[in-house]
Amino acid sequence: MTDSTAAQPAQEFWEEFYRDRDQVWTGNPNPLLVREAVELEPGTALDLGCGEGADAVWLAGRGWRVTAVDVSPTALRRAAVHADEAGVGERITFAEHDLAQSFPDGEFDLVSAQFFHSPVAQEQERTKVLRRAAEAVAVGGVLLIAGHAGWPSFVEDRHDVHFPTMDDVLDGLALGPDWNVETKDAVEREVTWPEGKVGLRTDTVLRIRRAR
Repeated sequence: MTDSTAAQPAQEFWEEFYRDRDQVWTGNPNPLLVREAVELEPGTALDLGCGEGADAVWLAGRGWRVTAVDVSPTALRRAAVHADEAGVGERITFAEHDLAQSFPDGEFDLVSAQFFHSPVAQEQERTKVLRRAAEAVAVGGVLLIAGHAGWPSFVEDRHDVHFPTMDDVLDGLALGPDWNVETKDAVEREVTWPEGKVGLRTDTVLRIRRAR
């Protein structure tokens, strides 16, 4: 998320992002999702910003019924192909949403927002979407939010981009006493960018359960 006004509509930006390359992501699920969800009892899941579908496919393969949403039709088409090739297409419903404008109906046992950053949206829009995500969590369910804490070590600090801290996220959610924070963790990992640069990056993860 940036602190500046969006320069172009979200769909236009993300469609261009995906159309420019035949495949953007590795096809593997986000490791923090795997770490935090591997022992959860499968139920219904909502995958926000599903991209090319790796997280949704992993969840469906573990028995979840998944609603996977993205603003990019190109990403959704690729995700559907991935799901069919993995043999789990019947367990995933793909839907196009600009989450700042519309949100899937229903309640879910898991709502996952993995690296829910955007260079064409303001921070208050992200907070609004995450609050709506919390509203979609069923009683006893989990809201799982992973994000970047900053740039990789090989990137010079860019002050035009704000990476929310875990406390920023929690303050923005304003969840109240009906929620329990089960995981609040920062994880350092090695990253390699397409041009071959290698460095360290710190990610954050919050797993928050709705008690009632």
